[in-house]
Amino acid sequence: MGMKVKLLDFSEQYQSLRDEVQQAIKSVCDTQSFILGPAVEEFEKNLAEYCQTAYAVGVSSGSDALLCAMMALDLKPGEQVICPSFTFFATAGAIARLGAVPVFADIDPRTFNIDPADIEHRITDQTRAIMPVHLFGQCADMDAINAIAQKHGLAVIEDAAQAIGAKYRGRRACSLSQAGCLSFYPTKNLGAFGDAGAICTNDEQLAQKFRKLRVHGSGHTYYHEMVGGMFRMAALQAAVLKVKLGRLEQWHAARRKNAAWYDSLLKDSKVQTPYIQPENWSVYNQYVVRVANRDAVKAQLAEAGVGSAVYYPLPLHRQPCFAYLNVPEGSLPHTERACGEVLALPIYPELTEPEIQYVAQQLRRIVG
Repeated sequence: MGMKVKLLDFSEQYQSLRDEVQQAIKSVCDTQSFILGPAVEEFEKNLAEYCQTAYAVGVSSGSDALLCAMMALDLKPGEQVICPSFTFFATAGAIARLGAVPVFADIDPRTFNIDPADIEHRITDQTRAIMPVHLFGQCADMDAINAIAQKHGLAVIEDAAQAIGAKYRGRRACSLSQAGCLSFYPTKNLGAFGDAGAICTNDEQLAQKFRKLRVHGSGHTYYHEMVGGMFRMAALQAAVLKVKLGRLEQWHAARRKNAAWYDSLLKDSKVQTPYIQPENWSVYNQYVVRVANRDAVKAQLAEAGVGSAVYYPLPLHRQPCFAYLNVPEGSLPHTERACGEVLALPIYPELTEPEIQYVAQQLRRIVG
């Protein structure tokens, strides 16, 4: 009988934090300050320090972080924002919800991140911003992207939902552009006990704008300078996140160790392991391999008791809701090919060496 290895299992992690987390939740309950307030302010301070930015603004989710950041740019309907098509829906969804136009660029087939050379080809006189995604825990090529943005007078907003703590040339994700957006969805490296997110920036004016936009453009004054949304962070989430932030580097180290084991165990097989650029330090939110006959491989892994997932089976430019953009099939070849080959393996910090060996052994048996 084979081993059972889940794609994700944070039960052991919770047990190690249980008393500390419950005390943090109790302290919020005792204050009866549930929305924003001291717990959120304290977490924001710690988060900004961690991300090497001057400011962090807690919001209600990673999706709302992107939306709030896009709103702060005063995007006009019809203006364009360049982003990848190989990403979670929220990246382009935030752009489209404001009436702006997502313009999809292809990816570097090795890193899965947006290809700076392809960005340049897609700039028009309607382009306002670039939104690179630091996919699977590895930063995009930010020097090249920022150089293009500077040349064309464009804003850059990082979608760092999967990359808290990742480094590019020694600098943290979220500190590499005007602003960086984070998600604390429970499955992330730093996960809340529900939805939560944040926007980090070194720009004081932008930080003030984010704070106003998250409370309907007023910042709680009842004088509305702009139309915002209800993007406030809950104090309970901030309290939980503050506890967990103290363990984040330890969890990153475990993920990186697990990734190194996989790299070694899958060497010289038909499995294409993740490529990390030399200037990058990945936090492996996902460990994503490429395999032929992906769907069949995934099914056979499941039969062997191994959990896996596909991020992402259908690129955004092929989604029904974006049919109006008329992006021709085949125009983003690296993106479309990746969608048919990628497979995420278990990588969470509490995995044991025998579990990793079992996953690699089963994958090699199936793929060769």
